[in-house]
Amino acid sequence: MIETIRDGWRLDVILNNPSRLNAMTEETWQALAQVGRELSEEVRVVVLRAEGRSFSAGLDRRVFAGEAKPDLAGLLAGSDVEFQAAIGVFQEAFTWWRKSDAITIAAVQGDAIGAGFQLALACDFRIVTEDARFSLRETSLGLVPDLAGTKPLVELVGYSRALEIALTGAPVDSTRALQIGLANRVVPASELHNAINSFVESLLALPEASVRATKRLILGALTSNFEEQELAEGREQTQLLRMTMGQ
Repeated sequence: MIETIRDGWRLDVILNNPSRLNAMTEETWQALAQVGRELSEEVRVVVLRAEGRSFSAGLDRRVFAGEAKPDLAGLLAGSDVEFQAAIGVFQEAFTWWRKSDAITIAAVQGDAIGAGFQLALACDFRIVTEDARFSLRETSLGLVPDLAGTKPLVELVGYSRALEIALTGAPVDSTRALQIGLANRVVPASELHNAINSFVESLLALPEASVRATKRLILGALTSNFEEQELAEGREQTQLLRMTMGQ
């Protein structure tokens, strides 16, 4: 179950199925993707948070028993192309967080497993509690992470660490997450709400156009060569100076 709360320039997206540790189904992904499609251009910061003791236990185990969608057996009855297209649709729930000009922040408590880990990776920032633990369990199930999490994981922690995390499935606690770059900040659970609010306020205090342009630049630097990045910096700066100076 997904809930949203809009407060001016801020939008909170809430995983709210604590009785199942916010485990995900196709319905969850459809709802998250819809939030991205309908995101107002006026929203400057999106906070992703979860109710209960865990951020998300990952894919709901009922899916493997055929008791919840996606219908894996039905999808596998089709062609490989059709199955891969279905995965592409599911990935939309995980990809808009970076593509949006808004700054996205994951507030993570407890376990973020599998799809839950990948959803946290989708955001620009991760502020986590001291009891937070990240893990990818797909390989132990004979599968791979397929919800757009592998690229941001490598970008954050490097190839070798990313491979270790994905292969072993061993939980990464909050201390190590901070050390290797998975987490931006670690706070006591009682302070998570205030830490998120304070960070959001600091972002909203900055000039909106500059924040959006800076996100585009930093994101673009991941795939641009040096010359392309220089040109991008020049374009963004020109537009900002014209706005600032009224020309």
